[in-house]
Amino acid sequence: MDELDFTVEIAALRSTFADIRSVVGPERLEAEIAELSEQAGVPDLWDDTEKAQKVTSALSHRQAELAKITSIESRLDDLEIMVELANDESDVAAADEARGELKAIAKVLGELEVQTLLDGEYDDRPAVITIRSGAGGVDAADFAEMLMRMYLRWAEKHKYPTTVMDTSYAEEAGIKSATFEIDAPYAFGTLSVEAGTHRLVRMSPFGAAGKRQTSFAAVEVIPLMPDTEVIDIPENDIRVDVFRSSGPGGQSVNTTDSAVRLTHIPTGTVVSMQNEKSQIQNRAAAMRVLQSRLLVIQKEQEAAVKKDLAGVITASWGDQMRSYVLAPYQMVKDLRTEYEEGTPSKVFDGELDGFIAAGIKWRKRAIEE
Repeated sequence: MDELDFTVEIAALRSTFADIRSVVGPERLEAEIAELSEQAGVPDLWDDTEKAQKVTSALSHRQAELAKITSIESRLDDLEIMVELANDESDVAAADEARGELKAIAKVLGELEVQTLLDGEYDDRPAVITIRSGAGGVDAADFAEMLMRMYLRWAEKHKYPTTVMDTSYAEEAGIKSATFEIDAPYAFGTLSVEAGTHRLVRMSPFGAAGKRQTSFAAVEVIPLMPDTEVIDIPENDIRVDVFRSSGPGGQSVNTTDSAVRLTHIPTGTVVSMQNEKSQIQNRAAAMRVLQSRLLVIQKEQEAAVKKDLAGVITASWGDQMRSYVLAPYQMVKDLRTEYEEGTPSKVFDGELDGFIAAGIKWRKRAIEE
């Protein structure tokens, strides 16, 4: 067996880890965990279920983040021992294990390094994603549903809680639009690079055989603001409509008018919510998303940057930021970063980390330039 020598690689990983550690700050995480643990230990915590879930979720995320940081150094030490043992005993299996561990550590550090680039004002917030079908008819509606599943699968792989807030189903297949929340630290900063127009090229399962169909869908990503940062909205500025929740084919139809649609009259901003069974709960959830959207608009106006956070998304030709090509060849390519994957099925199954990391780095370079 050829002797393993990972001296250079391990030194590079240790250097990267030192930079990440200084930015992330384990001491800060420990302080946050102590504070959240104290809140979680209050006897009447679960009297307010929503607050309790937020506290325990935040605590779990912080603990996982700290565990990831604190384990790196010991894993690097163990890796050096693994390499030494493999060389001393000429153990092929041990050498393979060491190579695998080197790649695994590099992957974790890569993810942590990308997170250190998320230093925007709202990057640490949970994300609210809205997907709308665009040009392309029924194929576009089907594509919008494919994208929704893609992001929910991505969140599932990362063990991030999700809540589907509203879904408007298309008549034949797919969805007209959907709004859902991904409740995880840095979800907005991470997923904000996914905002824009997505384009699908495939042999349509709905149209004439043998013809390729191009369709579009728009993805909007906004930060979900904490209650302490919401803006006041005069009651006279809001129109409230109530209706019955609905699902495909008449399924999941409520017998009461529990779904709520809020329209902010001055800006024309519309938010619908039908996830909860109660009209009161749906109105509260819709109001929180509306306040988040209006705060984004307010910040954009203050900065004189049009759609700086959510982006202007038209879901049509000439505006796409990523193409998903299923025919005549297989390829998913980001048109901003040039990052691409040759297996679309994996991407649609939530394998998005490569695209997201490339997007975050691309955005950081663009800001610095």
